[in-house]
Amino acid sequence: MANSPMTGRRAVVTGASTGIGEAAVRALRASGWDVVGVARRAERLEALAAETGATAYPADLTDAEQIAGLVAHLADTGPVHALVNVAGGARGTDRVEDGSAEQWRWMFEANVLAVQQLTAALLPQLRAAAAGGGHADLLFLTSVAARSAYPGGAGYNAAKAAEAMIPQALRLELNGEPIRITEIAPGLVHTEEFTLRRLGGDAVAAQAVYSGVEAPLVAEDVADVIAYALNAPAHVNLDLVVIRPVAQAAAHLLARGPLRPRGED
Repeated sequence: MANSPMTGRRAVVTGASTGIGEAAVRALRASGWDVVGVARRAERLEALAAETGATAYPADLTDAEQIAGLVAHLADTGPVHALVNVAGGARGTDRVEDGSAEQWRWMFEANVLAVQQLTAALLPQLRAAAAGGGHADLLFLTSVAARSAYPGGAGYNAAKAAEAMIPQALRLELNGEPIRITEIAPGLVHTEEFTLRRLGGDAVAAQAVYSGVEAPLVAEDVADVIAYALNAPAHVNLDLVVIRPVAQAAAHLLARGPLRPRGED
């Protein structure tokens, strides 16, 4: 890592205690980045930091005061060249008519409001880093759910569609500045906690989501794309990357069973 062109560049990764966020910390550290991992669970962050050399910063990003504390800490400890917004998630699979206002509110707070507030708060530091280092990056992890509705997904569809508007608007608002805006929209990713939390801790139901799907994506697949986007030459911007397993044709359409050419037994 000492000879990496990314050495000396620092990225903030949210949602770093599990899944894609955790994998993104590992991928960026492997390519030479200094990384500040942010999440609520301090013990998991500290273990990841001890393993990878990242810095752990426990915080709940739905709390404005904790966002302010993070931003102040970053200002005191060095430049910020990239913000990787991974934190978020889904709650429930209810139809619109049965939807829980509490779950919908949580999804908007975690996927939209926290992302907007942290992005806005860190823009001055990203601009300062770009002035001294050529460019900076804002990366948003959304979902294919932002682009295609499916039964039982309306709350998550709505929250992720709203989040997807943030990078689209920023790309217009920051035109002329050396700040790249990237959106990565994964499809089915088999991670430790995403579906389990969405289904209220029902491990059997969570596992059934992936049952029979040949080679669903894993967190490392998405983290590789995150690292590629941030490590690309400064003039290259990956506006939008949609990444799905081959077995998934749409958010709601999965092939279950072995993948094989038509006509083969």
